[in-house]
Amino acid sequence: MRIVFLGTPDFGVPALQKIMLFHTVVGCVCQPDKVGSRGKTEFCAVKKFALQHNLPLFQFEKISRDGAETLRSLHPDIMVTAAYGQILSQEIIDVAPHGIINIHGSLLPKLRGASPIQYALLTGLDRTGITILNTVRQVDAGEIILQKPLEIAPYETCGELFERMAQLGAEAVVEALDQIERGVAVYVPQDEQEATFCGKLTAEREQIDWSKPRKELIDLVRALNPSPAAWTTANGKRLKIYSLRPAEENFDGKVGEVVDCTKKRLIVMCGDGAVEVKEVQAENSKRMDVASFLNGHKISVGAVLGEQ
Repeated sequence: MRIVFLGTPDFGVPALQKIMLFHTVVGCVCQPDKVGSRGKTEFCAVKKFALQHNLPLFQFEKISRDGAETLRSLHPDIMVTAAYGQILSQEIIDVAPHGIINIHGSLLPKLRGASPIQYALLTGLDRTGITILNTVRQVDAGEIILQKPLEIAPYETCGELFERMAQLGAEAVVEALDQIERGVAVYVPQDEQEATFCGKLTAEREQIDWSKPRKELIDLVRALNPSPAAWTTANGKRLKIYSLRPAEENFDGKVGEVVDCTKKRLIVMCGDGAVEVKEVQAENSKRMDVASFLNGHKISVGAVLGEQ
């Protein structure tokens, strides 16, 4: 089939790569370029891939306003979206005879919205998956074509889960396209009463509240790893934390208090016990294991993390 692919971050690249093996990609659409903190223009992952493989590339400031005529000129049979990042009008949805299908990172109707992979970890799920669905005007509410479940490993980070989900999404979308091309795809309506929603993560969620239970803090840290990373303060400076584990021993202290600190470990009290900090990044420094961090930074027992 002739396919237009719409995607922006790394999540869509495995799907685009696999689609190319079985179909003709007549166009790639991604978000406009961003200017980085140092004034350098940054290309997204899908744009880099499209340029490397000489795929026709389009970047619309507002696709629903500017893109319909261009997309129709490509004569696609179907369009595929994967974390594209813009709301699509009905005119865009109607461009291709088979409409648009989307690769979504949850088992819908659970976790509709912008950050389902992060929220699967934030909410402590042990199972998630990929849904391929028909795109409609309501966000992530279209009919389900197929789903592929995936177990979440203990302490798995967002970055690790993201990579596995991207590969699973690639497998799933090729399978769905095959069903659609053969005319055997079954479109199953979602149960609206079972729907849950997740928005974009806000900056307020990134700061660690040591009064929370251990599991909640561990899930927060892995959901924000590698980016933007959860953080606290130590000695008045911001400290990003990439990994926490439950402390093996019992400790007493107030929330945020450093109750044990040696050359190799850092133990902090939280709402229902203590956690061991395993990996961090200090201001103007690189990410490192806690032993390397403690080799160059002094934190005293009795210090309280999070205090300004």
